[in-house]
Amino acid sequence: MKSWCTKLFMVATLMSASLGRRCIVKNDQNKKENPSIDDHPSNELFNEQFRPQIHFTPSKNWMNDPNGMIYVDGTYHLFFQYNPEANVWGNMSWGHATSTDLMHWTEHPVAITRDELGDVFSGSAVIDKYNTAGFGNDTMIAIFTSAGSAQQQSIAYSIDDGLTFTRYENNPIIKNDNDLQRDPKVFWHEESKQWIMCLAQGWKMGIEIWGSTDLKNWNKLSEFKHDLPDRPKIQWECPDLISFEYNGEKKWVLLVSVNPGGYIIGSGTMYFIGDFDGKRFTAEERNYPLWIDYGMDNYAGVTWGNTGDRRVFLGWMNNWEYAEKVPNSPWRSAMTLPRELSLKELNGELILSSPVVKEIEGIAKKWNKFESINDSKFRIINGKTDKAYQVQLNIELNKDSTITLSNSKDEKLIIEIDASNRKLTTHRDEKTGQSEFSDKYVIKSIDAPLNIESSILKLDVYVDQSSVEILSDDGRMSMTNLVFPSSIYDSLSVSGAKYTIKVRPIKSIYA
Repeated sequence: MKSWCTKLFMVATLMSASLGRRCIVKNDQNKKENPSIDDHPSNELFNEQFRPQIHFTPSKNWMNDPNGMIYVDGTYHLFFQYNPEANVWGNMSWGHATSTDLMHWTEHPVAITRDELGDVFSGSAVIDKYNTAGFGNDTMIAIFTSAGSAQQQSIAYSIDDGLTFTRYENNPIIKNDNDLQRDPKVFWHEESKQWIMCLAQGWKMGIEIWGSTDLKNWNKLSEFKHDLPDRPKIQWECPDLISFEYNGEKKWVLLVSVNPGGYIIGSGTMYFIGDFDGKRFTAEERNYPLWIDYGMDNYAGVTWGNTGDRRVFLGWMNNWEYAEKVPNSPWRSAMTLPRELSLKELNGELILSSPVVKEIEGIAKKWNKFESINDSKFRIINGKTDKAYQVQLNIELNKDSTITLSNSKDEKLIIEIDASNRKLTTHRDEKTGQSEFSDKYVIKSIDAPLNIESSILKLDVYVDQSSVEILSDDGRMSMTNLVFPSSIYDSLSVSGAKYTIKVRPIKSIYA
C-alpha cells in the first residue's frame, strides 16, 4: 500500500475509516465482513488542536488496543480496537491501517465488526504459510475474542490483504462461559510444530497457554501465574510471548498489561523474563513486576508478527483512568511511537529495552546544536511550522539537574534528574496545559529509575502536540505521558550539571 503523501491524498484514502456499517453476507456458511464506506472526513482533519503529528491516530472516533499486528510483503498491518460510531468506547470492531515505514499510515475501512457472538475484542493475526487451517497457503488469519454474554475465541480469514474477513463457520474455536478469557496472541512455535496461543484471564490474574496444529482445534497446555504482593487485585490483559536471542541463548519475555495496578495508577504493561518449552512459560526469579514503560500512557502494547529477528512493539497511548475524557475530537487516542525491543544487561540482570524504531530517521530533519549554558532558556523550534521534535541531551550525573519544556503561555513540563539515586521525575500538573477534564489526570510526580550504569545520562525526548516520550540510554528506561498544552512546547532550559544538547524537528506524517 502507498503511504500518505499529501493531506489531499489522505482525505481521499481515509473516506472509508469512520462509520463502517457492517453488512454480513452468507458465503459457504461463513460470515464475511464487508463494511460500507459512507462518511467523508472534512478538510480540517489532522490539523485539530492536540492532534498528534508523528503518531498514528484514526481519522475520527474512538480507538484503544493495537490488534492483529502482522508484517506481510513489506507492509505493516495495524488493526486496532475501534468504535465506528462514536468517540467513546463501545461497539468494538477492528479498525485497520497499513504502513510501509511504520511512520506514514493509510487507514482502511473497518475490517471486522460484531456479530451474534458479540463485540470484537483484542487479538492477533498470523500468516498461515503452510495452510494448516485449510483456508489456503499464506492466508491472513485473525484470532480475536468474541465478547457477548461470555468471552470466547474466534477466527476469521482474509484473502485480500486484510481488507475484508470471512468468519469461520464453527466459531467459537475456544468456548467459554465467563468474562475471564481474552486477547489471544498467537505465533508459530517451530520447535513443537504447533501454533501457540496466550490468553489473559482478566481478574483471575493469569495467562493460559494453548496449542493447536490447525488454528481451529485447541488444547490447553498450561497456566502462568505470579504472585504480586503489592498488586493483589488487578486485571491481566493483552499478553505477548516473545523470543529473543541473547549471547547465543534463547530467552523468552512475557508481556502482560494490567489495569488497574499499573506502575503509577490505572493502566500499565509489565513483563517477565524466562523460558518457554513449547508448553509452559517459567519466569526467572526476579523482583517483579518489571515495567516496559514508567509513564502513565503506554498500555496494551504487543509486537508485530512475521518480522524475522525484529521485535517491533506498539502501545496504546492512553490510560483507562481518564481515557474517555481526554480532550480529543473528532478522534480519541493515539498509539505510541513504534519501539524495537531488545534485551540489555543492567547490573548483571537482563531488562527489556525499547528505543524508537530506526524508521524515525525517515521523517527527522537535521540536528541543530545549542550552546550549553546553565539556566538559559532556548527557543528550540519554530512552534508555528515545526509540529514535533526530538531533543537529545547528555547530562553529567555528578549533581542534580532540571529540564523544563515550555511555551509562550508559560505552560511547562518539568523533568528532574536525581543524580545520587539515579532517578528521573516528571511533574504533570495544572501547569503542563489542560488538566481539568479528569481528577485522575494530574500526577504531580511520576518517578522512574534511569536504568543506566554510566556517569553520563543520555536522554532522548520526543515531543508531539499532546505527548512527551522520554527514553534513557537508547530505551533502557521509557516514560510515555500525554500532555495538553495550548501550543507545543517550543522552549527548553536546563539547570544543574554540565550537559550537551541538540534538537531536530520531525516532519509531520501528514505533510
